[in-house]
Amino acid sequence: MKKSLLILLALLMVISLAACGSPAPAPEPAPADSGSAEAPAEAPAEASYKIGIMTGTVSQGEEEFRAAENMKAMYGDMIVLSTYPDRFMQEQETTITNMMAMAADPDVKAIVMVQAVPGAAAAVGRVRELRDDILIVLGVPGEDPDVIADYGDVIIQTNDLARGAQIAQQAQAMGAETLVHYSFPRHMSYEMLAARRDLMKAEAEKLGLRFVEEDAPDPTGDAGVPGTQQFIMEDLPRKVAEYGTSTAFFGTNCSMMEPMIRQTVETGAIYPVQCCPSPYHALPAALGISVPEDKAGDLDYILGQIEEKCDEAEMSGRVATWSVPVNMMYVEAGVKYAIEYLEGRTDGKADAAVLTSIMSEVADGEIVLENYGDYEHYYLYLGAPIIF
Repeated sequence: MKKSLLILLALLMVISLAACGSPAPAPEPAPADSGSAEAPAEAPAEASYKIGIMTGTVSQGEEEFRAAENMKAMYGDMIVLSTYPDRFMQEQETTITNMMAMAADPDVKAIVMVQAVPGAAAAVGRVRELRDDILIVLGVPGEDPDVIADYGDVIIQTNDLARGAQIAQQAQAMGAETLVHYSFPRHMSYEMLAARRDLMKAEAEKLGLRFVEEDAPDPTGDAGVPGTQQFIMEDLPRKVAEYGTSTAFFGTNCSMMEPMIRQTVETGAIYPVQCCPSPYHALPAALGISVPEDKAGDLDYILGQIEEKCDEAEMSGRVATWSVPVNMMYVEAGVKYAIEYLEGRTDGKADAAVLTSIMSEVADGEIVLENYGDYEHYYLYLGAPIIF
């Protein structure tokens, strides 16, 4: 059973970027004074080393790009920034060149790459040929896990399969008696998404929750995204009328999130988490949060506004997400971990205890790390829920 789950997880990692079918709304930019970015107490005043950060561009991955800017603002010249190209599948040589440019600086002693898109293994391989002293931290690997495991010193990936049980547990903790799972045949043909659904269902039944599966229109079908969203707008109130307000809702597609949140708030039901957990994903738009320019990307501001809107709607305790956007977490935690390693405060290159402590501090809540397979340096991350 464990071997089968590991195989499913490997498949999930390969297609996770495409699983939602529709891109999430672009997050607001994160400025240097983001509330999530606080320097560790023992950060060096004048470090004798530099840390490189490679992310996507604003158009490809704004959350991690802004998080990298936050780290640059916090630590100054100690941080060296670079990006991989938008067309990373076709331009892997550019990814290699950009990483090699960072490694050419002898003061660069660590490189954090988020997302570790296809081409990361080749880039790290070339760096290793010249420099074996650089710590490599990779987040969101896009290549086969058993391949990328040979290249990163610390690898972090969201534990999507474990989310199945977590979502059911979160729903119950928020008072749910019924958990509705919206998807469509194309997603359920993906073995890994079906496995997560099965784990969610098993945990729901174990907890005494009624588990309801509902097919929604595929956003890639004839009706497109509008058809999917219209279905959610119409069907969710029907489910609340049938099962009551102690009903929690989850969907597997990003385009479902905004109408699902709107209707959950309208009907007084329960919303435990998005398909892609993040305070920026659909919640601000669904709740009508207007973000002034000077607060754009300020995580504390966004969290406060979400809580305020939930209070106004008398939905306190009935809306939740993860406390920190996943990719922003990987960038910030990766840099802070690199500092701990370079300052000699870790037990080797991969220290699970130190990494867990850093990630829990960034998330302002308990997070869980598990090893992928037998790899002691490859971690699966389960985030800390936050209930508004």
